[in-house]
Amino acid sequence: MKKILLAFVLLATFTLYACGKENETMQSTTTTSTSTTTDSAASTSITNTTDARNPIATIEVAGYEPMVIELYPEIAPNTVQNFIHLAQKGFYNGLIFHRVIKNFMIQGGGSNSPACAIKGEFTTNGHQNDLSHTRGVISMARTNVKDSATSQFFIVHKDSPHLNGAYASFGKLISGFETLDLIAAVSTGFQDKPTTNVVITSITINTFGVVYPAPICVN
Repeated sequence: MKKILLAFVLLATFTLYACGKENETMQSTTTTSTSTTTDSAASTSITNTTDARNPIATIEVAGYEPMVIELYPEIAPNTVQNFIHLAQKGFYNGLIFHRVIKNFMIQGGGSNSPACAIKGEFTTNGHQNDLSHTRGVISMARTNVKDSATSQFFIVHKDSPHLNGAYASFGKLISGFETLDLIAAVSTGFQDKPTTNVVITSITINTFGVVYPAPICVN
């Protein structure tokens, strides 16, 4: 039984490594780093704070109720800045959830447009991140290279503790769990892609008056 469980965990982890590999690798080869500032600067460069609340992301999906996510800049500051930066410039508009695995996660945000690679803000990469991959948590997809995350993200459908410390979790769903369940249940085909596109019409961010800078890219 233990061998079967271990095999399932390894398979699930490999699935996330593979799920963005083609797009993420392509993007990283066309991206030029825009900064060499250290990670610590990312958390101190946020300005114009008028409200202590965390930023709120609203993911609009065609044919579904929106999913609303609270982002945690205190846990993964540069990851949050990257997500906000992409959302505010409309990067995610029209993209799809291209990989869906029921009882595991839904993944979206893949694009042929370049996006900078950022440092993986997770514990096994030298950044303390204690946000567990429980149901509704949003986290960054990546290849087997720890600092390869660009734009692709996933939302955990069912608790996945084997991902803890190995992926940059940075927020959690506060409403829209029914939408998460409905998307997780869609029919899928090759490489777990939905047979009918699940389209992200927009992602909007309420920063409550906080100005978040552009993310720090890796070299």
